[in-house]
Amino acid sequence: MKQHLKSTEIEPILDSMAAQLSTMLKQKGIVNPLMIGIHTGGLWVAEKLHQRLGINKPLGEIDISFYRDDYTRMGLNPQVKPSQISSDVEAEHIILVDDVLYTGRTIRAALNEIFDYGRPNSVTLAVLVDRGSRELPLQADVAGLTLDLSPQKQVKLTGPAPLALETNWN
Repeated sequence: MKQHLKSTEIEPILDSMAAQLSTMLKQKGIVNPLMIGIHTGGLWVAEKLHQRLGINKPLGEIDISFYRDDYTRMGLNPQVKPSQISSDVEAEHIILVDDVLYTGRTIRAALNEIFDYGRPNSVTLAVLVDRGSRELPLQADVAGLTLDLSPQKQVKLTGPAPLALETNWN
């Protein structure tokens, strides 16, 4: 059975994530981080967080399609978008944003691409939904929702406006 989490229910989650990130940045003494959203859902979440945190640096966008380790199984993605990171990542403090953290393979691919641009001082991972079931030892620093779902269950962010979560679980 499909269920939906509507934009009005997602907005408070984004507010909470922004508050957690703000606190974390202050504790670490990070003043103006570089935020990068993973295309597409992560970028939608990043746009909202970027605005809430009042970050001055332009929002970066990456498409990790060519960095995935399962690229040959997926085949060519005809809608690959170029990455746009307007700032040098060397010695930056980066907030990497994705919509759903599942196996960790998307995050691994994103880190590989970021490191092709340079070596950041730190990377903080923020995700709207952490759904568990990792294949790689990665975890979010900030997660809006944490769910423990079996592989058969799905969570998908739709957007960009309004944002909504679609699920196939009760």
